[in-house]
Amino acid sequence: MKTAEEINQIAQRTIGEEAAAIGQLGSFLTDDFAKCVALILSIEGRVIVTGIGKSANIAAKIVSTFNSTGTPAIFMHAADAIHGDLGMIRPGDVIICLSKSGDTPEIKVLVPLLKLMENKLIGLVGNVDSYLARNADFVINSTVAREACPNNLAPTASTTAQLVMGDALAVALLECRGFTQEDFARYHPGGALGKRLYLRVSELYRNNEKPEVQINDDMRSVILEISSKRLGATAVLDGEKLAGIITDGDIRRMLHREEPVHLLKASDIMTRDPLTINHDILVADALDLMRKNNITQILVLEEGRYVGVIHLHDILKEGVI
Repeated sequence: MKTAEEINQIAQRTIGEEAAAIGQLGSFLTDDFAKCVALILSIEGRVIVTGIGKSANIAAKIVSTFNSTGTPAIFMHAADAIHGDLGMIRPGDVIICLSKSGDTPEIKVLVPLLKLMENKLIGLVGNVDSYLARNADFVINSTVAREACPNNLAPTASTTAQLVMGDALAVALLECRGFTQEDFARYHPGGALGKRLYLRVSELYRNNEKPEVQINDDMRSVILEISSKRLGATAVLDGEKLAGIITDGDIRRMLHREEPVHLLKASDIMTRDPLTINHDILVADALDLMRKNNITQILVLEEGRYVGVIHLHDILKEGVI
């Protein structure tokens, strides 16, 4: 068994070799890359991404990235393609075929069939002199000098290079489309990421009580309101107009004052011109504002009118962090 130091050295070497492989990819870019982006942007169909072995796994990941960033895509396993899955290809689709060698038996069977269908073929290949490269309409070069595997056999650096080139395509397409944060949210409605992109304050504050007192209310009324609504604060109103906020901290600080508590009014201890947010902003932005100002609750306004409170606990409960 190797020592911890030796194991870490292996990991460092692997990371370094893969980083070096990725680092040289930029020098392989040709006009074909830009032409591929223009082609994909111009089609009404989908991008069919295919491969065999480990390249198939990378192809599936590229498909996922394309779909989530506005480029409709479908994965087709190269081995299954010749047993019926070619039926998923439609006129107007573009095909991207991934292969390190470009000369595997499956690729040599598949490529002529794809050419017969007259769909444009992009070869994302690690050998620009290969069968795939010679027969593709466009070539994206993902060559690596060697695998990170000490035997130079297990696909490691080569699959990393394919993945990076796929990401480069996806990001280029994303930026050319003008794909926005709002677009991204439509494709990622679930989980914490989706909530950061679409969940708004209006969907949370309504679940809370609406603590409020008037500026001339006494301390007993203020304390009861904060305690009963359990949000650690209350808005202070002057009629219907927001005048301030009183928090648990304000109550504690009040106890250190010399004035008799029973003589104090809400207006005597409130914070005037409190921090507020509009009801339609993103919860993620509200969280950023709380962190910036080191507070745990914010008063919510709608058309300038006080409508409720959003608390840090509400946001954390939704998984927005």
